[in-house]
Amino acid sequence: MIDWSIMPPLTALRAFAALAETGSTQSAGAALNVSHAAISQQIKALEGWFGQPLVDRSAKALVLTEQGDQLADALTLGFGAIERRVSELRDLDAERPLQITTTPTFAANWLLPRLASFRERHPDTDLMMNATPKSIALEAGGVDLAIRFGNGNWAGLKAEMLVPTRIAVVAAPALIGAKKISDPHELKAFHWLSEEGTHEASAWLRKHGVEAHEVRGMTQLAGNMMLDGARLGQGVVSTALCFVEEDIAKGRLQLLFDEPDQEANSGYYLVYRDAVQRPVAKAFAAWIRKAAQ
Repeated sequence: MIDWSIMPPLTALRAFAALAETGSTQSAGAALNVSHAAISQQIKALEGWFGQPLVDRSAKALVLTEQGDQLADALTLGFGAIERRVSELRDLDAERPLQITTTPTFAANWLLPRLASFRERHPDTDLMMNATPKSIALEAGGVDLAIRFGNGNWAGLKAEMLVPTRIAVVAAPALIGAKKISDPHELKAFHWLSEEGTHEASAWLRKHGVEAHEVRGMTQLAGNMMLDGARLGQGVVSTALCFVEEDIAKGRLQLLFDEPDQEANSGYYLVYRDAVQRPVAKAFAAWIRKAAQ
């Protein structure tokens, strides 16, 4: 076990190792991105810590004392081993694909139509998209970023609003016909479509006094199929309004209900750990913020 209490300051050891390797305070300063005066100060501080000289200042060129040579050899071995391991770990992490997770509905209806612009800017970035309604844990070495629907509160994680939206209930005009829907209970007469693994439809119905088993039937589909089914007149859906605004405008779907009284901070958020992000994750986060503007 290392006795850290007897170790001199790391900055001074780094300065001395750089001096021994490069042969001058000027070159050592350039290697560490500090001034040559700072290198000299660190060497003097290290000599004061040891109580003996490490550099022979009587010579014109840099000459280490016997004790300085011994310390330099040890530091070369130690820092060399650290440098090799750091390089291996950094390269390993750099080669790992960027991993993001989001719901199938968001992936199919918002993210995929815009993803080409990210590819244009970062053509060499490998990307793994986990499109699932499940909330995947964000852990080091795993998923880098998540895009989640909610109010921005996820314990232990940071969240930035990307797409503010509220929940809407829609159906194809061909399904509803000429019937004017004014009461959620009237929707019990229709078949419903729900995203597999979620409870948005049953939650909306229950909020308005209707149990899911009371409707004509409920079909669970993958998120990217649910809205296609709705457009084909196969059922009523409850979904984020941002996904169906164009369908409503073009008459493919009819807005039956929305939730104007829903929380003002409701929407899709970029969610990530409160930790240093990999460069590829930073690049994707910057891109998606701009895409969401």
